[in-house]
Amino acid sequence: MGKLFEAIDEKLQRWIEDQPMWFTATAPLSAEGRVNVSPRGGDSFSVLGPHRVGWVDFTGSGVETIAHLRENGRICVMFTSFDHRPRIVRLHGTGQVHLPGTAAFEEVVALHPSNPSTRAVITVDVHRVSDSCGWGVPVMDVRTDERDLIRRNAEKKGPDGMEAYRVRKNTRSVDGLPGL
Repeated sequence: MGKLFEAIDEKLQRWIEDQPMWFTATAPLSAEGRVNVSPRGGDSFSVLGPHRVGWVDFTGSGVETIAHLRENGRICVMFTSFDHRPRIVRLHGTGQVHLPGTAAFEEVVALHPSNPSTRAVITVDVHRVSDSCGWGVPVMDVRTDERDLIRRNAEKKGPDGMEAYRVRKNTRSVDGLPGL
């Protein structure tokens, strides 16, 4: 087993913020439900305190993370290094979904560039912070160019089109749990 941390300190925060992508893992309570792992990236993640993180959640073709968090709150956020120094950091905790107009939504959105695809903010109260070796992760050259597809798609659809898309694609999870 790797190292356990009491909290996200400044050094760990800098390392986390240097990673160009991360993954979220959630699952419904039902044993028949599907586990979900979502890749995330871009300028959307923030360490909000020693035991709290958050990110801007963009509209996507599914709503699994939101649906699972609303049902049970369980989440693991994983960062991995693809450069010369292998490392994996996991943040286990309880997540909450915040919609526009709430204080937590405004707090996190203010920390990142505006994006018309923003549908929610996720915050996580972190209960366990750990790292592990990451020796099995390949060394890769990572390009940190931002894809602007999410932004361009949202701009093309406009606010009404985005709302219609969310109603069509983000109302229920693949297992039928309530989403947005």
